[in-house]
Amino acid sequence: MTTLLYLCLGLIGIILLGMFAWRFGSRWYTLPCPVWLRWLVELDNPFTKTNRSEVIVRHLDLQPGMAVLDIGCGPGRVTLPVARQVGPHGKVVAMDLQPGMLRRAQERAQAENLGNIRFVQTGVGDGKLDVGLADRALLVTVLGEIPDREAALREIFEALKPGGVLSVTETIFDPHYQRRETVIRLAGAAGFREKAFFGSRVAYTLKRSEFQLD
Repeated sequence: MTTLLYLCLGLIGIILLGMFAWRFGSRWYTLPCPVWLRWLVELDNPFTKTNRSEVIVRHLDLQPGMAVLDIGCGPGRVTLPVARQVGPHGKVVAMDLQPGMLRRAQERAQAENLGNIRFVQTGVGDGKLDVGLADRALLVTVLGEIPDREAALREIFEALKPGGVLSVTETIFDPHYQRRETVIRLAGAAGFREKAFFGSRVAYTLKRSEFQLD
């Protein structure tokens, strides 16, 4: 029994050490969730309602015909319900660095006959997004994976239409978890202001609205 306890404690310690190293390394390198773990990020977290795809989509206030950026889309857990919500006259730009993630998301979209999604293998922060492209932008447990978060948020700000909304979702179960205060500070420096907050300190969605233009 004692041996089993030590083994369990050792395994927990290894997991925690790995999460810390992953989080620390993300400050200098792009370390997204590996493709072999895509099955895990396809699932809604059973412990937090805020991080569930239907809850995230509901808080976006989407309308048919809208354009949405899903940055770090992974295997499309939120991409697909967003595409269904904006309808055939809307569009979703699904961005991810990993071709394996994009392939999986594309397979799922094809299975549902969703033709309003454009899949792009790229990151954010390198000035590749068009200005005034989208009505909404999504960062679902991905902000902490971006080494230059300031540049990324500035680019997202420019990519949104006047009055556009950035939705940031974080959960403490993610190794790259970003505190609400950190998101507010970073997004505020890019030009966003807080619009709404849903959830708690450990799992939340923060809506950041672009300053209205007169």
